[in-house]
Amino acid sequence: MTDQIYPVLLCGGSGTRLWPLSRKSYPKQFVQLNGDESLFQASAKRLAGPGFTAPIIVTGGDFRFVVIEQLAALEMAASDILIEPAAKNTAAAICAAALALEAEDDGALMLVAPSDHVIPDGKAFSGAVQAAIPAAKAGQLVTFGIRPDRAETGYGWLELTEAPDADFAPRPQPLKSFVEKPDQSKADTLLKGGLHLWNAGIFLVTSTAILDAFAKHAPEVLSACRAAVDSAEKDLSFTRLKAEPWDELPDISIDYAVMEHANNLTVVPYGGAWSDLGDWQAVWREGDADDQSVVTSGPATALDCDTTLLHATSEAQQLVGIGLTDIVAVAMPDAVLVAHKDRAQDVKEAVARLKAKGISQATTLPRDYRPWGWYESFVIGPRFQVKRIVVHPGASLSLQSHHHRAEHWIVVEGTAKVTIDDEVKLVTENQSVYVPLGAVHRMENPGKVPLTLIEVQTGSYLGEDDIIRYEDVYARGQGAKG
Repeated sequence: MTDQIYPVLLCGGSGTRLWPLSRKSYPKQFVQLNGDESLFQASAKRLAGPGFTAPIIVTGGDFRFVVIEQLAALEMAASDILIEPAAKNTAAAICAAALALEAEDDGALMLVAPSDHVIPDGKAFSGAVQAAIPAAKAGQLVTFGIRPDRAETGYGWLELTEAPDADFAPRPQPLKSFVEKPDQSKADTLLKGGLHLWNAGIFLVTSTAILDAFAKHAPEVLSACRAAVDSAEKDLSFTRLKAEPWDELPDISIDYAVMEHANNLTVVPYGGAWSDLGDWQAVWREGDADDQSVVTSGPATALDCDTTLLHATSEAQQLVGIGLTDIVAVAMPDAVLVAHKDRAQDVKEAVARLKAKGISQATTLPRDYRPWGWYESFVIGPRFQVKRIVVHPGASLSLQSHHHRAEHWIVVEGTAKVTIDDEVKLVTENQSVYVPLGAVHRMENPGKVPLTLIEVQTGSYLGEDDIIRYEDVYARGQGAKG
């Protein structure tokens, strides 16, 4: 066994507490929340460099091409991308990654981390990881505890056996116990006692040690995961875990399944800045506040506000707050959130109510991301729809046809290579082409710049599932979108 570390990034969460910016169709880990990079990209960079292998990614099928695209923007690639048939929480994801890794490198060191955390000081965090290596190699399940700066009720806590050093050096020590998310009174007590840290949900373990722990404490998880991994199928550069055994898995976290029952637990204190950006109050807390503790992002203006977050995403809208105190206001083209900052955790309940009412904004962004690029709808009416479509350089939509609609494409940027039945031609800026109902067609971007076009659809049914797919470079099946 060497000190080489295999990063395992968990990318399956939906981040509903950051609605409307984060939704099931494009969750917070892939969004640029606090800079020019997404949280996922920042996490991948943090767990890269000397001593780290290429990462293993565990994610859902809808995000597999987003993962590749965002890694490629960093000039990185994953060693493997495991596709979960359904989200089953962290126990299943970690167990599957450990099984896949064990088959490649018996007893390998794996650093498991969520892909949506903010850790500004990568060097300090790397030092904590290095300090944890001897304990992990000795068979300990090592977790990382964050120095608390407030009586937080939204996190689980870790109970230490002794107080951390005065300088909060990353010195490993036995972990006494896990503490569930406390109420305010208990959180106040934990903070004052000095023997508790926040639970970051980051672990350094060997694949052998964590699989042994699953065998002892959650054998049903191990058995189903093993069947899903053993029967997995390669799909392009992805590994699709087998759906049938995966469906039998319980929806349970690694803490509940394994960690709270194990007796070989070690904790490494981490004294640097950290946030899981779990809700809008956390985003406000991490933002660049003015003298009145007001944080603005995008086209937003605050007048006589205090301790408030104004977050806007579209240059076509202006968000203005006047005389607000302790308010979160988030404006997107299709949805607006206004909440008291102390009720940020309740956004998840609001999303559940929207879903129960069948409102599409609960889960779907106006911009729909695809392997080849993205599109967004401008206008939808009876028997027509107008979209903007952007195709990445070198990318191609599938060869397809539709039963119920015709399409008219107008190129506004770049050059399109268009196939309509037996005809193939180039369509440049300010030119257009008509695709009749039933015609077999494809759009490609052969150029070096993004291809942007306006699509006008007309017909009796305009749903994305009206598609017959003949060829697809992304290996998607019939009825798949895009």
